This record gives sequence, structure tokens and C-alpha cells, in this order.
Amino acid sequence: MEVPVISDSGVHLSDYRPRIHSSVTDGDYVSDYYHCYNDGSQVTPGGPDYATLDAPPNYEFYANTEECGRKKRIRPSLYQLSVNLEDKSRPPMYEETTSGRMEGDDCQEEEQTKQLAQPIRFGWVQGVMIRCMLNIWGVILYLRLPWITAQAGIGLTWAIVLLSSCITGITGLSTSAIATNGKVKGGGTYFLISRSLGPELGGSIGLIFAFANAVAVAMHTVGFAETVADLMQENDAAMVNRTNDIRIIGIITVTCLLGISLAGMAWESKAQIVFFLVIMVSFGSYVVGTIIPASPDKQAKGFYSYKSDIFAENFVPNWRGKEGSFFGMFSIFFPSATGILAGANISGDLKNPAVAIPRGTLMAIFWTTLSYLIISATIGSCVLRDASGLLNDTMSSSSTNTCVTLACRYGWDFTDCISNDTCVFGISNYYQTMSMVSAFSPLITAGIFGATLSSALACLVSAPKVFQCLCEDKLYPLIGFFGKGYGKNREPLRGYLLTYIIAICFILIAELNTIAPIISNFFLCSYCLINFSCFHASISNSPGWRPTFRFYNKWLSLLCAVCCLVIMFLLTWWAALIAFGVVVLLLGYTLYKRPAVNWGSSVQASSYSIALNQCVGLNHVEDHVKNYRPQCLVLTGPPSSRPALVDLVSCLTKNLSLMMCGHVLTGNLPPLVQSVDSHVLWLNQRKVKSFYKNVLSADLRSGVNMLLQGAGLGRIRPNVLLMGFKSDWLSDSPQAAYSYIAILQDAFDLQYGVCVLRMRERLDVSHQSHVNPGFEEGPESSAVQARTLFRQKQGEKTIDVYWLSDDGGLTLLLPYLLTRRKRWAKCTVRVFVGGGSCSKEERKEEVLTLIKKFRLGFHDVEVLPDLHQKPQLRNIHHFDIMLSSFKRDAKAQSESDSDPSREEMEPWEITEQDLERNKAKTFRQLRLNEILQDYSREAALIVITMPVRSRAVCPRVLYLAWLEVLSRDLKPPVLLVRGNQENVLTFYCQ
Repeated sequence: MEVPVISDSGVHLSDYRPRIHSSVTDGDYVSDYYHCYNDGSQVTPGGPDYATLDAPPNYEFYANTEECGRKKRIRPSLYQLSVNLEDKSRPPMYEETTSGRMEGDDCQEEEQTKQLAQPIRFGWVQGVMIRCMLNIWGVILYLRLPWITAQAGIGLTWAIVLLSSCITGITGLSTSAIATNGKVKGGGTYFLISRSLGPELGGSIGLIFAFANAVAVAMHTVGFAETVADLMQENDAAMVNRTNDIRIIGIITVTCLLGISLAGMAWESKAQIVFFLVIMVSFGSYVVGTIIPASPDKQAKGFYSYKSDIFAENFVPNWRGKEGSFFGMFSIFFPSATGILAGANISGDLKNPAVAIPRGTLMAIFWTTLSYLIISATIGSCVLRDASGLLNDTMSSSSTNTCVTLACRYGWDFTDCISNDTCVFGISNYYQTMSMVSAFSPLITAGIFGATLSSALACLVSAPKVFQCLCEDKLYPLIGFFGKGYGKNREPLRGYLLTYIIAICFILIAELNTIAPIISNFFLCSYCLINFSCFHASISNSPGWRPTFRFYNKWLSLLCAVCCLVIMFLLTWWAALIAFGVVVLLLGYTLYKRPAVNWGSSVQASSYSIALNQCVGLNHVEDHVKNYRPQCLVLTGPPSSRPALVDLVSCLTKNLSLMMCGHVLTGNLPPLVQSVDSHVLWLNQRKVKSFYKNVLSADLRSGVNMLLQGAGLGRIRPNVLLMGFKSDWLSDSPQAAYSYIAILQDAFDLQYGVCVLRMRERLDVSHQSHVNPGFEEGPESSAVQARTLFRQKQGEKTIDVYWLSDDGGLTLLLPYLLTRRKRWAKCTVRVFVGGGSCSKEERKEEVLTLIKKFRLGFHDVEVLPDLHQKPQLRNIHHFDIMLSSFKRDAKAQSESDSDPSREEMEPWEITEQDLERNKAKTFRQLRLNEILQDYSREAALIVITMPVRSRAVCPRVLYLAWLEVLSRDLKPPVLLVRGNQENVLTFYCQ
């Protein structure tokens, strides 16, 4: 942000003009910068009499990307709009996006850019709908849906299909809403979740989803290999045995699929279209086969065409085996419905993802759900659960009385194989039932090949695409190697190889029913977070949540998220725990590392809403002394320039209360000093929980007044001002010393508590003499992240508290807060109070009793009976010498005796009368310094009640001299504390 600088002579806006390109220093600016665009448009509206730099709305003003070789249009700044149009030195409105030329040859570059080869992009049908349908129509459709129908019955199979479709359908609605809330890039599911919920959950689910797709490659490949192995077995052909044959065929198949993927998206897309056509033909063959009258061979295998009594018997469940339960069947079927994100996973390869993803995904869900319902109903109406496949198992006269199965009505007796559990056909036993039913079984085999291979290919493409986006975001270490893209489509070849290796590892399991439940939980976890992302973005009420897809409901998304969570544990509780364990582990890592990304997530929006509501809610809560917290405004200037001040206040406020670093900018400062982000970054790197606020002011006191009155929000506002002691006040100008004390007085007037820190080492360690002039200027040295005393372990030292005046208890509260930190926990707090020698023990007991009621844990109290003794003569003499330059001579004093405006005209001067009136208080400060030298020379920290200046009696410079002599020549740091005379401690419970 461009901020003007105020100096003694006013504001110099010219200091903040952007750099002017050399090509526009001569000639007419407007004419030079509104040509050379292919569309021929100009930004200056109206005719020649209407000259303005105001630009009409333009796409390029809002775009983050730019075309190669083209000058990107940039919206004019407020400065550019406010300067005189006659001024030839104003900055250019458009800045070039390359380091090349800005003349007419850029137009030729634009033409050349258009001729460059563009990456292949797909529409909603080919890119999303067909891809999703192929991924949904996987191995489960052909090889397990008839078996699931036999186990669960037609009724519960429809329930399983519809429940899965409800989950995927609502997830599709949520995906559509997220995908239409802004421009979608590559990364699919990971991109949608991470840009909605932030990198913490997005990164973890991105890894899980990519892994689930890699395992899905193995599942579909094993399904293909099972079919090939069954065909080989039917023809009495085998390489080793069935299990090893599946492994060999699977590895060969996935290697071929890898070759297609490496050939590029164009070849992969063409292969998907071929697979889609094959599946359509196989469906036609199946439907025709259910209508054709059954041959004796098919009847022996349990197929009798459409029969109402077969439909009635197969409508109810008949659970068998260890998977024989509703959720057991659901866990096996659900992966077949998880292909709805296949289109979203290649979002970077779509022409218009915001249109293609909703339309293609929802259409794919509708058609595939309809196909599942039809196939389960037709197969359950035509085929028995059990059949022997033997042609001699026909009904005979001798078996008429003993045959009790449904097949008896159609002239077949399968009683023996049913009773002996040796039936090898029927939908309960034969996975290739659809092939047996079809009019031409090789077409079903081809359909199985097409469905399994297309699904495996889609997953083999999806996993690397998602993982590539995750790698490019650099959320996790050691994975960036796999994010490199090759070619015009930036194909993740390394990611393909990684997916290939993972798939081979799971292909070696060679058991479809074992692989399918593994990935169910991972997909459910992904769907859960997608739905929660939609709900969270909606509930955050962020103005940035404006999806063009309106057919969603936030509460329905939340319900679906909860259902996914519940189903995860109902399916396989240990797999659900593993999935959530991985999510929590990756979430914890991301929270710890805090990657430097800002995607405008709904978590950020909700954090703002929650914070705002809580702040507003505090307005209805009255202040109570039990809940008092020292909320500190620290005058640090740039925080890195006074690290000791920052570290001290951080010890007092971290995880407890508000800390705000104040920075007053004065004089002609370079714009770099005003970079807020660099100061906040320094605080974050130092692990200091603090806000940073800078103000621009003509002088230091006015700037501090702005901070005192304007800092904070509602009840979350500072109540303690903490600043460094002005150690150079004797060598600085008198006006600076006067202004310094005026700041303290302004803080008291605004009911602030005030703390002043003085150390033997200089607080200001910067090398910038212009920072907060009036505090500490002169030779400075240190590093960007200096290690200060307040970041070191103090050991068994003492914190000496000189509670000489009752300020409400702030002088006691701050040392107590320090001892709650590990670095100061071993320190002993000693409390020193004033008192007479005759009543020393009574005074000590009185203070101990009071401190005990405050529950501070301080047990060491010392009474100072010699506090009112006269200080040493050398200290008095030194004090007189120190103030000699501020005293008025006798002649000037006699001339101004009758002048009532003396204090206003020369406020820093001191008269003999001022010194005489304040002699007793001066001696007290001198004597107190001598006591500090005697008692607290080896303390870790000295905390002392700061005296308050009486405006009518004590000049400001004299007051500053008191603070000087009170805290000078001390080895430990000295913290002068003065509360606002209101209680911050109480011994009551209400």
C-alpha cells in the first residue's frame, strides 16, 4: 500500500510514485500506452475533450495470470488518478510483464503467442461424463453386482445402490458448488478441498485421495485379471495357478496401461471412448440375453429368463459367508460408486471446469445409478441363487417328492448341490453370471475388459494429477520430485511411475474382495471432507462464497458428511481409525510447519466471523477485576529494532492477553520502512504473539496519541503502555525530552497503566537513525534476530519488586506473570516496601498478609526504614550538574516573573523555585537509587513503582531527571511501573 509521508513541511506524495519506464519519459503518456492491443480497445473513455486515466472494467485487472509477451493491463492507482494530467512524469498505467520491449513489436509477439501449440482441453461429455461413467462402471458392475444381489436380495441391493448414490449425488452437488466458486485449476479433489478448507485438511486428504486412486488401479486391474484367469480355467489353460495367474496378468495389464498414460492425455482420452462403446454394446447384449428363451445349458446354470417367482425369492436377502451383512455388501459395492471425481481430478485438462464438472458429474451419477438398479433387478428376476450346471440334474419321477427348491417348478433338481454346498453356478456362486445370461458372452467379456481397464486407466491418470498439484504446493517435504511436469500438458511422468509401483504392490494381493474395502474408507473420508467443505464455506457467510451452481444445500452437505463418517466406522472400524490417524498426523505436521500459502479458505473466513462475534459479545460483558489482563501497547518502532522490549512484553502476555507493537512513522522516510508484512514476519519468526500497528504522524507525540486512542477493538484494547527509557535525553533536543514526558502524561490522562524499561545495554539495536526519533538514537548494533536477556533462563535469581506506592496492584501482578514462564519460574520474588524502623515487623506482617490474600505466592518481604534519609552529597551534586543546561539564569527569570505564559513558551526550562519546591521528592529518588545499588545489584530484574508527576508543581524535564537518577547505573534491567490507580488484584471470589 502506498502511504504518503508527513514531514514538517507537509505531505510529499511524489516520494511514492512508481518507477517510470524509460520508454515513456517523453511524449504523450496516454497515446503511448493505449495502443498495441489486438482488440483495439482503449482505456480512456469519451472524446478528446474528456481526458482521464480512469479505466472501464477489464478482465485483466482481476486475473492473476498473463499471456507470454503481452503487456498486462493494470488498474491505475489512486495516486495516478489524482495527479495532473499535464504532468509528463507520471508513472505508466500499464507495465510490461516481460523484461523486453514496450514498442510496436509486442503486437507481433502476441500473434506468435497465438500460434503456439495449445494443450489439449476436453468438454463436459468427453472430459467428465464419459470419464466418470467409465470409472463408476468398473469391475463391481460385472463381477460382483449379481453376487451382491444374491446376498442382499433385490430390495436391499437397491437400498445399497441408492444409499451409495445419495452419498455420491450429494457429494456431486457439493463438488459442483465448490467447483463453480472461482476458476478451477489442476489438482481435482485436492485443489477443491485445499482451496476451500485450507492447506491443513486439503494437504492430508490430497495424499489420501491420491493413494486411494492408486489402490483403485490395483482393484480394477485385479478384476480384469480375474476374468482372464476364469476364461483360461474354462479352457483348461493355466500358467501357474489361479492366484499367481491373476498376479502375472495384472502386472502385465497395468504395465500396458502405464504405456497408454505416458503417451499423453490425447491417447488416453481416445482409449476411454473405445472402452465406452464396448461397454454400451455389452449392455445391449446382456439385455437381449435376458429376453431370449433359455437353452437347456443355461437352465442347468440357473437361468430361466424373467420369472415372477424367481424375482420374489431373490427379493429378500440370503446372507452367506463372512461378508454376509448389509454393510459387508455395502463396503464391497461402494468403491464402484466412487468414480464421480474422475472428471474433477483432471480439472486442469478441461475447457471450462466450472461448467463441465457439475454437468458431467451429475449426469454420470444419474445414468450409472439407473444402470445399477436395472441390472440388479433383471439379474435377480432371471437367475436362481444356486445351480449345479449339470444337464443330468433334471427332474425325475423318483425325485418329485424330495425336490423342494424353486428350480423344481422348471424341471430341474439342484437339491443335492444345495444341501452339500457344492453348487458352482447361480448368482450366489458364479461371478460370471452376466456373461452366461448375455446373448453373446464374448461381448460381456469385452465389456468387463472395457469397464475394468477404463476404470483402472482413469484412476491411473487421476492419482498422479492430484499428487502433482500437491507436490507443487510444497506442503510436505521429499515429494517435490514427483511434481515435475513434461510436455504441453505438463504430464506428471514421475507421478505415473509412483502410482504404477503402488498398484503393483496391491495387485500382488490378488483378491478383489480384500482390496475393495481398503479403499472404501479412503474415498468415504474424501467425500466427507468435500461435503464438509461445502457446508463450512456456506456457514462462514463469506462474501467470497458465490458459487454459480445453486442446487445445493449446506445442511444436506453436512448430513452427508456425517453419514460418510458413520459409514466409515460401520464398514471397517480399524480402517477408519487408520484413515483418520493419517489425516490427524498430516494435519498436525501442516499446523506445525505453517506453510506460507494464502488461498482465502473458508477456515480463514470463519475465523474472522468467530473472532468478530466474540469481540461483539464482549461488549455485553462488564469488566471485573478477577478477569483483568494487562493488554500492552508497546512502543517498539520496528519490532526488530527493540527485541528486548518485545521479549519482555511477550513473557507477560503470551497466551494470556493482547500485545500490540506500535510504530510511529515521522519525517521523510523511504517506503520500505512502511512494510507491515516484514515486521509481522519478524514477530512470527520470533514466535511472538503480537499485532503490529503503524501510524503516520507529523511528530512522535501525535502519533502515540493516535495509537493510545485508536488501538484495539471493543474491549480488546490496550490498557498498559510500555516503552523504553529515553537514555539520550541529555544529549537530545529539549523539545524531545519534553515530548517524551508528554507521552507518559497523555497515557495517564487516558487511564492507561504505564511501564518504562531501562537496561544497561541500549534497547534500540537497529542501524536506522530515523526510527521513532525521540526514544533512542545514536550508535546501534545487533542482528535481525538478537538474543536478549528476556529469552534466557534466569536460574535461581531474584526479581526485586519495590512496591513503594499503591497503584492498584499492577506492580505486583507483572512480576507474578513473569514467574509463570519457564525462563523465570525458578526466580524468587522479593517485595520491598517503605516503613519506619519502629514498626518494621508490623509493616512486614501487614504486607505479607495482603500478598497472601492475593494468592501471588510471594513470601519474601523487606521493609526499608532508611528510605527517607538524605542522599549522599556527591549524588546531589551530580544531579545539579545534570540539570544545569535546563536552568534559567537569574536575569531571564526576573524578566519572566510577571509572564504567565512562561511554561507554554519554554516548557523545558527549570527555575530555582521549581527545584526548591520539589527538593524532598528529588532527594527521595536519589536515595532510592542508592538503596537499589545496595539491595538489588545481582537481581535478574528490578520492578519499581514509578512516581507520578504533579503538573502544577513539577516541570516535565525535572520529572524525567527523577526517572533518570532513579534507574541509572544499575546492572539488572529496571522496569518502572505505574498502574492507573484502579484495582487489578482482588482477594474476593466474586
